[in-house]
Parts: sequence; C-alpha cells; structure tokens
Amino acid sequence: MSTLSISSHPLIHHHLARLRDARTEPPEFRRLVRQLAQLLFVEAAHDLRLRPETVRTPLADCAAQKLGETIGLVPILRAGLGMAEAILELVPEAQVWHLGLYRDHKTLQPITYYNKLSDRATVDVCFVVDPMLATGGSAAAALGILKQWGLTRLKYLALIAAPEGIRAIQQAHPDVTIHLAALDSHLNEHSYIIPGLGDAGDRQFGTSSQ
Repeated sequence: MSTLSISSHPLIHHHLARLRDARTEPPEFRRLVRQLAQLLFVEAAHDLRLRPETVRTPLADCAAQKLGETIGLVPILRAGLGMAEAILELVPEAQVWHLGLYRDHKTLQPITYYNKLSDRATVDVCFVVDPMLATGGSAAAALGILKQWGLTRLKYLALIAAPEGIRAIQQAHPDVTIHLAALDSHLNEHSYIIPGLGDAGDRQFGTSSQ
C-alpha cells in the first residue's frame, strides 16, 4: 500500500484549527491555506535529490547543494490553486500543470473538464495538490492521467482527508505517497468530510451561496 504521512508539526495543527473555524473569512482562509501548503510541502519534499555545486561567498569558495531534479506541481482546479501558488514561492523554478476535475453530484464519479498537459512528461517528480481528499475519485483519476503522461514519482498533498479517500488512492495507486495535515472521521451522506471545513474552494474564493 502507498505510504501515508500525517503531519505532527505543531504549526500545522495551529494553523489548521483556524482554517476549520467557520468564522474565518476568505482573506484569512487563503493566507492559512498558503502557510499550510508550504509547511506540508517542506515535509513532503524531504527526499528530493540534490546535486553538488560550488558557490562563492564574500570570503571563499563553498561546497553547496542544490535541487537536482525538475519538480512539477499539479493543482486540482480550482481549490488546489492556492496551494500551488504558495509552494511556488519555495521552488519558483517548478513547472505548474493544471488539471480540472469535478465530481458529478448524481454519480459521484470524476469528470475531467480541463487538461493542458504537454505531449510528454517533462518533470522528475510531481506533487499533486488539493486541500480536501474526500471520496478520492478525482484524486485517483488525476493520478491515473499523470501516470499515462509518463510520470513514475508522484506525491499527493492534501490538508484534510477522509478514510474513504485514502482507501481509493491506496487501491488505485499503491505507489503514490500521501501527505496530509489531518485525517478526519468520515464522509457524510453528501460526501463532505466530517468534521472537515466545508467547501475549500468556496471558502478560499468567497463564492459560497449559504
């Protein structure tokens, strides 16, 4: 089965508590998503390969190391955009590829509506980012698309997940590493994560109709 990593970092738990709060307004919600995405990415990127390099300090030459592989970021539209933009601040040289999927409310199956991948994969390792991992249908579909693109090293980053979503990825893609800020209890009858935080896209962009 795929490796599941749930963060125990105190700052992640601290920011996540505010993110869940129904009183948190969209500007603050977006800021928290950015901070959580960066913290989670740092943990998930611990095994990236490095290459040796010599740099010149003001005093002398110094042996150093820099990232030795090309990083790809794939935000699942639209909620994953805030996470990808935050991670780009840490690795501005990363490539960003967008996938748009939505869950059919009747069948609960993922529908791909946007795919701008090139003819062949151009990255060494890819981080798929989406704040919420609920049923796992869209996540599994996105990972399948990326494997067909030619990727073999994939990591899935989510802020909050339900056990149902974890099982879906593990069954379909046992080689993909999953990194979470929190694993919640279950999905309700509408496939929302409980206790969760509501709709991450609506809360980021202020589009909730409630």
